[in-house]
Amino acid sequence: MPWIQAIVDIQPEQAEQIEDLLLAIGAQAVTLTDAEDQPIYEPKLGTTPLWDKSRLIALFDAEQPLAYQMQQLSSLYKEETQQDFPNFKLELVEDKDWVREWMDTYQPIQFGDRLWICPSWLDEPDPSAVNLKLDPGLAFGSGTHPTTALCLRWLDSQDVTGKSVVDFGCGSGILGIAALLLNARYMLGIDIDPQAVLATNENAERNGISPDQYDVYLPENAPSAESDLVLANILAGPLVELKDNILAYLKPGGDLVLSGILESQAQTVVDAYSAQCDDLKVAVEGDWVRITGRKR
Repeated sequence: MPWIQAIVDIQPEQAEQIEDLLLAIGAQAVTLTDAEDQPIYEPKLGTTPLWDKSRLIALFDAEQPLAYQMQQLSSLYKEETQQDFPNFKLELVEDKDWVREWMDTYQPIQFGDRLWICPSWLDEPDPSAVNLKLDPGLAFGSGTHPTTALCLRWLDSQDVTGKSVVDFGCGSGILGIAALLLNARYMLGIDIDPQAVLATNENAERNGISPDQYDVYLPENAPSAESDLVLANILAGPLVELKDNILAYLKPGGDLVLSGILESQAQTVVDAYSAQCDDLKVAVEGDWVRITGRKR
C-alpha cells in the first residue's frame, strides 16, 4: 500500500495541537523527531521534553487529497491561533515491508568473551555462548546504548555464580537477566515504569528463566533485601538522589555498578558514593561512563 507523509517543522509548544489536527484529517501515525540533532541527555524526573526545533512526521493513505487538506488545515490553524501554520512538505513514501525493514536493523551483539544479545527472530551466532534473547520494545535497554554496553561487559568479566542481584531501574531487564544467564542465583528488578515491569517479566520468560529466580516490582511494592550485587543503569541525577535507597539493597562488601552517567557528571556521582563505598573506578565509552565499587 502506498503512503504519503507530511513533514512539519514545529516549536515544542505547537506539538500537541498540530498532532491533534493531523490525526483529525486522517493521519495513520504521527512521529516526533529532532530537527537539528540536539541531544537531550538528562530530563527532569516526570518530564518528557521536546527538542527546541522538532519535526512532526504524519503518515497518510496516498489516495487522500492531502495537499488540499493541508491547505484547509493551515487556514483553520491561523484562524484559531492568529499564527501562520509551520512550514511543511509532502513526500511519497516507498511501499515496503516495514516490519521486515525494522527487524533487519537489529543484529546480534557480543559483549566481552561469553555474552551475546540476540533478537529472538535470529539464530544465535554462537550456540555455546551465553545468549540473551531480547527484542527491542517500549522499555529502554536493548544493549545498543553505551551505558548498557558498559554494564554488560562488566558482567561478562565477572564471576556472578550463586550471587543475588538487584537491577535498580531494570527497564527491559537486560542487566538482571544477563546476570541470571551468567549463573547468578536470584534477581530482584525494580522500576518506576509499569511497562518495564511487564517487559522484564516477558524477557525473563523468553529466556527460560525459572519464576523462582526473579521478582520485579514497582518501588513502592519492592521488599527490603540485601544483595551481593546492585546494578543501577539510570541517570546521574537519580543515582545521587536515590543513593541511600540503592545502597540499602547492597550487602557490606557487595559490588556496585552505576551507569547512565555523562563523563562530565562522573565526579559528582563518585563524590556522592565515596563515603560508603571503596575502590570506586570509572570506565569511559564515548560521552558516557560506568562507575564500579564495593560497599564498605
